[in-house]
Amino acid sequence: MSRSPAGPRFDRRLVAPLVLGAVLNPVNSSVIAVSLVPIGAALGAPPAQTAWLVSSLYLATAIGQPVVGRLVDRHGPRPLYLAGAVLVAAGGVLGTLAPSLPVLVAARVVIGLGTCAGYPAAMALVRKEGRRTGVDRPQGVLTVLAVSAQTVAVLGPPLGGLLVAVGGWRATFAVNVPLAAACLVLGWLFLPRERPAAGARGRLDVAGVVLFTAVLVPLLFALTAPAAGLWWLAVPSAVALAGFAWRELRAADPFVDLRLLARTPSLLATYGRALLAQCAAYVFFYGFTQWLQDGRGLSAGQAGLLLAPMFATAIGVSALTGRRRRVAGKLVVGALGQAAVAGLLLLLAPGSPVWLLVAVTVLAGLPLGLVGLANQTAVYVQSDPARTASSAGLLRTFSYLGAIVATGAIALAFPQRAGTGGLHALAWGVLGLAGALLVLTAADRGLRRIGRDAAPGQAATPSRRRRRARTTSTLSAAPAAATAPASTNGSRNPPAVSASQPPSGGPAS
Repeated sequence: MSRSPAGPRFDRRLVAPLVLGAVLNPVNSSVIAVSLVPIGAALGAPPAQTAWLVSSLYLATAIGQPVVGRLVDRHGPRPLYLAGAVLVAAGGVLGTLAPSLPVLVAARVVIGLGTCAGYPAAMALVRKEGRRTGVDRPQGVLTVLAVSAQTVAVLGPPLGGLLVAVGGWRATFAVNVPLAAACLVLGWLFLPRERPAAGARGRLDVAGVVLFTAVLVPLLFALTAPAAGLWWLAVPSAVALAGFAWRELRAADPFVDLRLLARTPSLLATYGRALLAQCAAYVFFYGFTQWLQDGRGLSAGQAGLLLAPMFATAIGVSALTGRRRRVAGKLVVGALGQAAVAGLLLLLAPGSPVWLLVAVTVLAGLPLGLVGLANQTAVYVQSDPARTASSAGLLRTFSYLGAIVATGAIALAFPQRAGTGGLHALAWGVLGLAGALLVLTAADRGLRRIGRDAAPGQAATPSRRRRRARTTSTLSAAPAAATAPASTNGSRNPPAVSASQPPSGGPAS
């Protein structure tokens, strides 16, 4: 994170509440994995029913992230962050005392809705601090957010196992109470109070939210259980999508500004890349893990141990490259890494040596550490400053859609058991996803402008000085052009989403 030597510093007191709030969702996504079997045994529920404990949280967060993000944009991060923490605590208490599976599912929905506030609030506060300090992209904080989520992915299953061993499966719900309490204390003490944005007292686009929900719910049901033959649900989803587009194009203050998205195709491309990358990551994470146990004959503990190098690589790569502002190279290398992983998966057999399995997991950490951080930075740069939180929420929504598509693909590939043939089918799918990610990255010319210019306070290289000299000469010859920020960097996007625009008018996401 670069800043002017005499300029204000990023408020480091914000880092702890931002990180803790942002990781509540991945904590609850990963901790539950080890408690599904004991929950089923305690409540007499088969795996098909306990799976709703996973799907319900994904459904709540896929819908809730952009909704809460829009509320953050309108009312500020602090009230939504604190309200989200209260919901997480309430869901934790409800789950701890739940007498039946339906009540547990309801608790997971409440927890999912509560965790929706953390990430959008964090991105909005990073932008506000960037505007205050004059730092266009606080890469250090963005990197901390990405690395913390990956670290939680490593620690989540072992933490869940420890909680189950010490306090039973109910402890995986009860742990939300102290975490939420910490969020409340830190948020109350350190998150800044601010006036609501102009127009925030107006009504939320409730019709848009309802139609958005009507688009996602049937689609998620169909994708989660592909073998159930629920593809006909795509019809009501498509009808709702048409109604959603009609509504949002006519709303004075739309829930999702479709016109703005149409004017910023790079942002749409980033959402598409998030879906592709997350789908590939989940296919590997869950598909490969199941194959290690069924196809390779390893125990659950051995399979989990083999995944550790993947997360270690991802965390290391994110930490090493996080402060580099350019994202195009990260996305290209990440896509090529996914393709290489798919190639290695095609070589696997029941008798594959352990060193080859380790090589696969080490290589899989490369795209995991590069692509997520690059997409997060791209959204920060490309989004409208007034919609930073809702744009970040949509990024999470598309990521969850990718995860749900992966869940359906794994169910189709492993109808009875996780055999090698099914793993190879998934590998071909990952190869296709990697190719699509590479094409989508190469076609997005706007990515090359992200991080090209020196950040405020950063010493300019000779090549940058020459470019600036040419720009100054051009502006001197045509003073009128100086009033159009987009014209100084060759961007075809509106000024609000220009990658090189200074943050005085609002930091770029």
